[in-house]
Amino acid sequence: MKIRLTAIILFVLTNSILAQQSKEDSLFIRSIANEILTNGKVYDNLRVLTKDIGGRLAGSPGMVKAERWGIDLMKESGAENAWLQECMVPHWVRGGIDEAVMHNNGKGTKLDVVALGNSMGTGKKGLRADVLEVGSFEELDAKADKAKGKIIFYNYKFNPTFIRTFQSYGDAVKYRGGGPSAAAKYGAVAVIVRSMSHSTDNNPHTGATRYDSNYAKIPAVAIGLKDADELSEQLKKGEVSISLQTNGHFLPDTIGHNVIGELQGTEFPDEIITIGGHLDSWDNCEGAHDDGAGCVQTVEILRTFKALGYRPKRTIRFVLFANEENGLRGGTKYAEEAKAKGEKHIFALESDAGGFTPRGFGFTGNDEQFSKFMKWQPLIAPYGCSEFNKGGGGADIGPLGREFGTAVAGLSPDSQRYFDIHHARGDVFESVNKRELELGAVNMAALIYLVDKYGM
Repeated sequence: MKIRLTAIILFVLTNSILAQQSKEDSLFIRSIANEILTNGKVYDNLRVLTKDIGGRLAGSPGMVKAERWGIDLMKESGAENAWLQECMVPHWVRGGIDEAVMHNNGKGTKLDVVALGNSMGTGKKGLRADVLEVGSFEELDAKADKAKGKIIFYNYKFNPTFIRTFQSYGDAVKYRGGGPSAAAKYGAVAVIVRSMSHSTDNNPHTGATRYDSNYAKIPAVAIGLKDADELSEQLKKGEVSISLQTNGHFLPDTIGHNVIGELQGTEFPDEIITIGGHLDSWDNCEGAHDDGAGCVQTVEILRTFKALGYRPKRTIRFVLFANEENGLRGGTKYAEEAKAKGEKHIFALESDAGGFTPRGFGFTGNDEQFSKFMKWQPLIAPYGCSEFNKGGGGADIGPLGREFGTAVAGLSPDSQRYFDIHHARGDVFESVNKRELELGAVNMAALIYLVDKYGM
């Protein structure tokens, strides 16, 4: 009887303690939300990054300006330590205006195109060749005997049936990444890729391609969706040739930096939590959603913790990663240096899916970690992130997961509009909603607070 009574008392005490902890956590998360939604700097900081600096591709003058801005902002926002972590980055330049003209029926029609990142240019004289349309790599293989000397037009559409639009991107992006070399294998002279988008405008979307060293590095461009449809229609009627002029080329690798701010842990300083976004962007846009949003949300969490007088148990690092778009040198360097120093990284969070309304988090870790993660859902859900899913993270924190087995997560905003502007000229400050951007920072800060308090 006494043993049973003791068990009941322990059960009641445990539940009472858990209820009190939950109340304390709820109140602190509410204070986080109030601070960001009332006194937040996230939107103003994004305005400076996009309007005063703009595009900031690795190796460019914009990259250098952005790094200076980032380190100054870390210090201004209250980082106890702030530094630049050097890494060598690729230096691809567009080199001029990308142009394409469609020739058929004795007429020339200008097409809206943009060279793919890391692609080689046509040379000063440009090139002109007939177009061969394919809808897949399998169709290209079937038409291999017709590909020599042609411009291959990959007209693979975003799958509209995927509700999560990142699935559409993952399904189609292989034609941007591997399309040029697959075409060069059969003697093609250039490639046109339907933009990675389901938008209703005609803005072409760039993004990185990669060459197989076994084949020629042929020019490659993305085409706006309306022009892609028109090109396809004209090819149904007869032969079409295209004049193409691009100027892309590489300069020698140059020095770039991860921008890092830090709050030292008071109880477990050797346990490190990383939050970040990537500071670089493509050169044809302001990089507001990709990934200016993630960068300013990261720094806003730092500012908010300092404003609330929060002293973390564990060391929290706020990282603006270099060269995610066309090399991933920043994320790779961060993990390499952490491994060399024998650091203990317990969790990493990335925001690199736009500044839209937050919906949830994707999490990658073991079953025990995921169980703990799910217990926090009721505390965070009132602020928008109710969808907690297995599988997630980010490109920049991926090396931490692979090198250390670190648990990683990624903020999952509503994705329906993201690929309208991703890597396109429409990714500008005006496309970001202040309230949505702030709410993303609220949810990220709440998750970081809970990981810091309870560990991973």
